Amino acid sequence: MKVKFVALFSFFYLTYINVDAQTYKKEASLFCETTLLRHVKSLSSDFFEGRRTGTRGALKTKKYIINQFYSLNVKPLKKSYEQRFLFEKKGREYKATNVLGLIKGTKNPRKYIVISAHYDHEGIKNGVIYNGADDNASGLSALFSFAEYFNNNPPKHSVILAAFDGEELEFQGSKYFINNPIIPLKNIKVNINMDMISRSEKNELYMVGTERDRKLKHLVGYKPSKKVKLIAGHNSYDDLEDWTYSSDHVNFYKKDIPFLYFGVEDHEDYHEPTDDYENIHKEFYIEAVKVIISVFEKIDDLRF
Repeated sequence: MKVKFVALFSFFYLTYINVDAQTYKKEASLFCETTLLRHVKSLSSDFFEGRRTGTRGALKTKKYIINQFYSLNVKPLKKSYEQRFLFEKKGREYKATNVLGLIKGTKNPRKYIVISAHYDHEGIKNGVIYNGADDNASGLSALFSFAEYFNNNPPKHSVILAAFDGEELEFQGSKYFINNPIIPLKNIKVNINMDMISRSEKNELYMVGTERDRKLKHLVGYKPSKKVKLIAGHNSYDDLEDWTYSSDHVNFYKKDIPFLYFGVEDHEDYHEPTDDYENIHKEFYIEAVKVIISVFEKIDDLRF
């Protein structure tokens, strides 16, 4: 009896160790958490001067993104990473640049998933720098973690990593991207947009867009994490404010391209000079990026 007990204990112990090792291996293959936080800290530092479209700070940010894409083996979508454009707002002309990278799919290379985050913020107002750690250094830094993840986990569909400019000026970067397509819009199957994903007192991350496409409805109720509550909401189907028109995903929606928008509730530092790195919730943020990657994996497994 004792021998059987020892054998049974050994079996379950080794099974547990094996499962735990597999979980650790998968977690380790996602991205470097320290590097994720380092990117947010850097991009929301005074050096980037609030990243306002058309400013020196925006130029510095553009170069930073290109350097990261290059070092992470992300190819340019065309010959260059840059998609330059002009637009007018309140009588002023702006020079802006989207930064677009490509990860080629292993099974469906001609079908694309666009993962996006805007890199611009409010800049400098009355001599005060608005650093925009949550809005949206958090989403931009998550793009780099996706790139890092793809190095060890190549996607089935081709992925465009899009760092959009001009979001704070009525979503100009995504508007230009959609209205001047580099690839046929019919080949873009989903947009995953990240805008403000690093702060939540309630550990809540909202996912908007599931109710607007039948292939995405299966994600309602999906619970990939015990640390972060993934909530399908903030759409026109509940009593919360509709976030369908709140960020760059809206321009995909207007072209009938399915989207998922990930974001958190507004906080006291939203569009304030106090949206600094020190105020993000680091553990929540790291786990939120893991959750979004997990959702991506579900989408990448779909047949479009």
